[in-house]
Amino acid sequence: MQAWKQVVILGFAVLTAQVSFGQAGVVSIDTGKIQGATQESVEYFKGVPFAAAPVGDLRWRAPQPVNSWTGVRQATAYSADCMQVPFPSDAAPLGTAPAEDCLYLNVWRPAGTRADAKLPVMFWIYGGGFVNGGSSPAVYDGSKFAEKGVILVSANYRLGRFGFFGFPELTREDADGMVGNYGFMDQIAALKWVQRNIAAFGGDASKVTVFGESAGGFSVSMLLTSPLAGGLFSQAIIESGGGRTNLGGQRYLSTVVPNGPPSAESAGVDFAKSVGVDGTGKDALAALRHLPAEKVLGNLNMASMGQPGYSGPMIDGRVVVADPQSIYLSGEGWRVPIMIGANSLDIGFGFAPSKDALFAPFGVNRDKAVAAYDPNGNGDLRAVQYSVAMDRMMVEPARFVASVFASRGLPSYEYRFSYVAESMRSKWPGAPHATEIPFVFDTVSAKYGKDLTPSDEKIAQAMNSYWVAFAKTGDPSTGNTPAWPRYSPASDMLMNFTADGPIAEADPWKPRLDVTAAYVSGSAPPPAPKLPPHP
Repeated sequence: MQAWKQVVILGFAVLTAQVSFGQAGVVSIDTGKIQGATQESVEYFKGVPFAAAPVGDLRWRAPQPVNSWTGVRQATAYSADCMQVPFPSDAAPLGTAPAEDCLYLNVWRPAGTRADAKLPVMFWIYGGGFVNGGSSPAVYDGSKFAEKGVILVSANYRLGRFGFFGFPELTREDADGMVGNYGFMDQIAALKWVQRNIAAFGGDASKVTVFGESAGGFSVSMLLTSPLAGGLFSQAIIESGGGRTNLGGQRYLSTVVPNGPPSAESAGVDFAKSVGVDGTGKDALAALRHLPAEKVLGNLNMASMGQPGYSGPMIDGRVVVADPQSIYLSGEGWRVPIMIGANSLDIGFGFAPSKDALFAPFGVNRDKAVAAYDPNGNGDLRAVQYSVAMDRMMVEPARFVASVFASRGLPSYEYRFSYVAESMRSKWPGAPHATEIPFVFDTVSAKYGKDLTPSDEKIAQAMNSYWVAFAKTGDPSTGNTPAWPRYSPASDMLMNFTADGPIAEADPWKPRLDVTAAYVSGSAPPPAPKLPPHP
């Protein structure tokens, strides 16, 4: 009898192993049938095309429809990330080789999900300064979201000169004005794919939360303020994505027409000249489209993104009608629940040669700024400058956006990520830019490996649970974690993820953020155009 039990147990273990790692069911989407794979309690579908390959004559065009296929397409591996020069110190290294043919997305769902389940959906937008990034990094795996009953979708979007490029003939060529911000158009196309197809995976197209970090967070701001994004999502999360102006801290984004500095068209002409293409007409554009992808790419990445001949995101009049701050201040933008925050050692750029030069721009509030940032007068210039810069670029804009949404009566939640992985505490005095991502996805084991500690795992489980709760209900409080209060300017409460766990508290940085807000508000851009009514 004992031997028989052992055989049964062994057979069950083998069967379990076979079920844990196998094929997923076939799903029919609008272009054909796909089949993914199952890993433990999660099904995933990877490398699903949401737009035609943007190559040849489709380079620098709005994303085009995918041709349908017959039979069942296997969707078990990531497709190529978009064309880029990988960045050596990237917090999320790519899992695939980059290529120009890159408009693919990935879906994770609970195994066995019925088509009528109507599960909430989360749509992830990666960062990387619009020149790096992809959906394949291990830390972006959506399994933990799926385990908690959420469908996670991630999608690639074009980067660098492939994703953001102006040229006079492009403007003349497209009568609809869909020019310049091809990377943003890809994001919108992927969200439209979700609206058309997510029900086939058991998802609820009316319950889509967009979330992203850094350039991905700025992309969420773009979606919140773009006339073309209405009805594509119902909630938003911005992680270290600014919200005042663009990620470079400048007042205005580039324009697609050469009537204001800087001009994306002018940058495109400069690039053309640099690769031996003269003129601005049809022949010049044809020559640019026939350039090898490597020639268009050059050496552009996070370390060289300020080079001539690259504009980055721009005001095109269709996708982007103004910078986000202008639209927020004018009372426009899509009205949805929002969650937003930044890290305690977030990114910022400052080059003041002295403290006098650093504090001079605060004007009449100079003394308040000194008291907030350098109260003893003996702070290291670089450290003080970094605090001023990151507050201006990431931390104060997060509070600004939280305040805007709260003032409209919308659910608004602010966070600060101050947790530093235990293995990095001797090296990092705070939580650097992007370090919250593996905690949000609960993929800390992929990030920290053998150095992972129970404390790291506990914070990751808590953060992932908060993000899931927000996706499900519009409120991040879970019932099993400290309650996360709604943001209001009066109380200035946020959730601080610390070494002692999540702590709801009044913002301890209020004095310095107040003085930074006064400085930024004094140089606000003009009101933005009105958006059309929400569908």
